[in-house]
Amino acid sequence: MIALDILAQVAQAAPAWGPIQNLEDIGEKTGFSYQHLISQIIAFLIVAATLQKFAYKPVRDILEQRRRTIEEAMANAEQIKKNLADAEATRLSIIQKAGEKANSIIAEAEKSAAVVTEQRAKEATRQAEDIIKNAHEAAVLERNRLMEELKRHVGELVIQTTEKVSGKVLTPEDQSRLNSETLRQLGAENN
Repeated sequence: MIALDILAQVAQAAPAWGPIQNLEDIGEKTGFSYQHLISQIIAFLIVAATLQKFAYKPVRDILEQRRRTIEEAMANAEQIKKNLADAEATRLSIIQKAGEKANSIIAEAEKSAAVVTEQRAKEATRQAEDIIKNAHEAAVLERNRLMEELKRHVGELVIQTTEKVSGKVLTPEDQSRLNSETLRQLGAENN
């Protein structure tokens, strides 16, 4: 209908074509025919259906597939970012725990070293005290032994000196009395 209205306006605007009596005259003068129009419409519909089936639909399918691929890639990228952030947080947590564990081990080692050092110092002190005690006891025993030997020698010397000075040989009773007297006097001097 619109096409006929347009043709009517063209006919009015074109007086050079001569008088137009009806619409059929316009069609004849312009070369319009319903058969051509219908064949053109059918050809257009065939071309449009062919393009729809073989061109537009495959292109739309490809575009839709690309859109889905891009959406999946974006979703995967978001998931990868999340996983990466989780992995980074886990890595930092592991590093922090390892640092704390290392510090704990170092502190424990320092405490153990201090305890071992203290134990060794106590053991060395105890051993030194034992050595001093044993040396003191040995010195006391040696002193006592030497004192006894000295007393015996002094007693013998006193007896020999007394025999030489008095010129007489002392009896075993005299020797025993003189020896005890000397030992008593030496003991009183040492104390």
